[in-house]
Amino acid sequence: MRVRGSVKIGGLQFGGGAPVRVESMLKSRLEDTESCLAELEGLMAAGCELVRVAFPSADLYESLRTLVSRTEIPIMADIHFSHTLALAAMSGGCGSIRINPGNMSGREGLMSVIDAAKSDGVVIRIGANGGSLSAKQIAAAGGDRAAALVMAVEEQLTPLMESDFDDIIISAKSTSVSDTLLANTILSSRYTYPIHIGITEAGPGLEGAVKSAAGLGILLAQGIGDTMRVSLTGDSRTEVEVAYMIQRALGLRKRWLNLISCPGCGRRRVDVVSLANMTKEIIAGLEAVGKKLPEGFDVAVMGCEVNGPREAAAADIGVAGTQGGYVLFKHGSVIATGETSNLKTMLESCLSEFTVKK
Repeated sequence: MRVRGSVKIGGLQFGGGAPVRVESMLKSRLEDTESCLAELEGLMAAGCELVRVAFPSADLYESLRTLVSRTEIPIMADIHFSHTLALAAMSGGCGSIRINPGNMSGREGLMSVIDAAKSDGVVIRIGANGGSLSAKQIAAAGGDRAAALVMAVEEQLTPLMESDFDDIIISAKSTSVSDTLLANTILSSRYTYPIHIGITEAGPGLEGAVKSAAGLGILLAQGIGDTMRVSLTGDSRTEVEVAYMIQRALGLRKRWLNLISCPGCGRRRVDVVSLANMTKEIIAGLEAVGKKLPEGFDVAVMGCEVNGPREAAAADIGVAGTQGGYVLFKHGSVIATGETSNLKTMLESCLSEFTVKK
């Protein structure tokens, strides 16, 4: 695998062996500054590391500058059509911008953007989107939309490379998982720039989460992707949560606790759904009084002794139903047994021992 280059945005490294960064995009309108700030606060609490903000008009310059000055999360301004907006975003303090050189206002305008980015140390993200491919690009690629995505990225990349500009992140995204996979595999083999990955317009809720996990999980498992966004219809914080869940499932990054639970079957000794919900309520109650389980802590909820300590031996703490009640275990070793009637008290006490102050 090729060693990837890196860039820095707001002091945070992207690529070059850094963790795969988690992004989102503001869904509040830029003119509603207070809503934007509230959304940014929620995203920061969720662990978001970079936020893209649509900047469609110069009239919103003061709003953008306010956001940049009042949040700790690095802001990437999303620019289309006008090079003057890109220049304004940089002068307003944005450490990164996303542009499409193909729709910038002339080569002279693009050159002024590149010069300003060099001078100010601003990172430029370029990228193709499956929905914005031209008929010419698709025809040139023989109808292969993945190849057309690669072609579109390379068309955008050329003027930056010719200007000896290296602080670049590249991206090729589509709502098609297969097109996204192939395009990014090709780009990763040709270039060492950090790569931003995502499945565009993935959809709402569970449907969007599964589609994103299918595509992004495959890319990440191959070592492709230095920064990612899960594009969901809904709360931007959910995008961040799903992104971390995907990374946690692959063993790339751990955030929050990891709740392991069996699906339940005819062998179960307890109601697994109720036990899992009770466990989550206990954890939420501990957090409400300032006690938090360590990042990446594993809690297992198992329905019977078959799936109990042995199947969940890696868990930091676990509970399983037994014929006579329950068993509590730590890394596969039994630490307590009892009747179901006192399970909640025992589990709460046990979990409390592992908490740290928030």
